[in-house]
Amino acid sequence: MNFELNILGCGSAKPTTRHNPSSQILNVRGKFFMIDCGEGAQSQMQRMGLSMMSIGHIFISHNHGDHVFGLPGLIGTMDLLGRTSELHIHGPQQVGELIDFLLHTYYGDIQYDVCFHPFDTSSSALIFEDRSITVHSIPLRHRLPTCGFLFREKPGLPHIRREMIDAFGIPVSQINNIKAGASWTTEDGTVIPHERLTTPATPPRSFAYCSDTVYLPELKDVVRGVTLLYHEATYLHERLLRAGQTLHTTALQAATLARDAEVGRLCIGHFSASIKDEQALLDEAQAVFPNTILAREGLVLQV
Repeated sequence: MNFELNILGCGSAKPTTRHNPSSQILNVRGKFFMIDCGEGAQSQMQRMGLSMMSIGHIFISHNHGDHVFGLPGLIGTMDLLGRTSELHIHGPQQVGELIDFLLHTYYGDIQYDVCFHPFDTSSSALIFEDRSITVHSIPLRHRLPTCGFLFREKPGLPHIRREMIDAFGIPVSQINNIKAGASWTTEDGTVIPHERLTTPATPPRSFAYCSDTVYLPELKDVVRGVTLLYHEATYLHERLLRAGQTLHTTALQAATLARDAEVGRLCIGHFSASIKDEQALLDEAQAVFPNTILAREGLVLQV
């Protein structure tokens, strides 16, 4: 089943020719969840062959322009493409004020509903759930009210062993019952226990998005053990003072968090325009947490 992250942009506030501002698409079993929506997001989606019409929910971390300025164009393009299904946007209350302005000023006659769902950035909460995943907010500390997001796949059912289906003549109609815990009784009355018929379910996957924020060591308990962590690494550690002034994180700090949280893999992004070669950021992070990779536009990561 799909559980993949698509990087649309991994730059920070100042535009560059190398990076788009922050935006991602998390594809969970064919459902598209957008995380932040910086300028150029819809153009990058077209380059990557991702359908804008497949986005059902957009999660906005905070109301800085490099995370929201792609929304006006995206909302309009979806209308031009004939969207009729609801679009759900989740974010701090300030984002709701932006949405209200856009709808009243530019998009009063669009043919679909834009539904805004505010959340409190001061505490973690379940902000979305469907049959496949849960999404919790992660309070962060930045210059505006900000949250990250924790996507967790719901546990699946065990896998039925193909050879057991053939060996005991189990009909297709009973497979889901066996996955759910039922045993199978053969024609001669022999009971084949559920545990013999199945193998354990695939471990559920998880993804945490933490941008923008100052280094928060306590996040290790929130994102502990996630399959993939995306964390901002705006600066090299030699610019620790600047990172503290702007409430951002260094590559070394992001890697320290990943190590302490025992995550599976770390992807760093939100690169400062002052960084001309991100390899230095990668080297700094990998010295602490070797399983670190650099974000880049067009990158697709299997979670």
